[in-house]
Amino acid sequence: MPTPVLLTLSGSLRRDATNRKLLLEAVRLFGDATHVVADLDLPLYDGDVETRDGVPAAVQVLADQITAADAVLISTPEYNGAPSGVLKNALDWVSRTEGRPFADKPVAVMSAAAGAAGGAKAQEILRTFLVSFRPRVLDEPKLHLGGSGSQFDESGHLTSDAHVTTLAALMQKLRAEI
Repeated sequence: MPTPVLLTLSGSLRRDATNRKLLLEAVRLFGDATHVVADLDLPLYDGDVETRDGVPAAVQVLADQITAADAVLISTPEYNGAPSGVLKNALDWVSRTEGRPFADKPVAVMSAAAGAAGGAKAQEILRTFLVSFRPRVLDEPKLHLGGSGSQFDESGHLTSDAHVTTLAALMQKLRAEI
């Protein structure tokens, strides 16, 4: 089997976001793969802009990356009990592209948040958002990384053996879905 392509989508645009760190840990634990990082710094969805100018080039790049990936990893923060607007906006734009980039694509969803629940609400809502895209979203194991700001060492690795075990199991399951 050729080296799988993993596309990661972080619901946070911050350079040092814990969701980005969590995705890097997931890729590391997945093992041999080509890692592609999606850029979700997109214009806000506006139907008038779409009618006037069409789908922005950056959105088409994202849709093409999803199509080309063997699997997609998504990590979302929890803002006011929901996934980030950045992530929702990206999904709204992708829904406007030709074809169905996520159709039957294996997708692993995780969350990292400052609160103790680790983004559990945001993750459940994100899973609902994904239904219409028809991916194969892995149900288990779920990783909700609470208190995410203190969950990584200086090298960006998770410090909790329990979280590493859960994330490794999720990545093993994702690899099996490819």
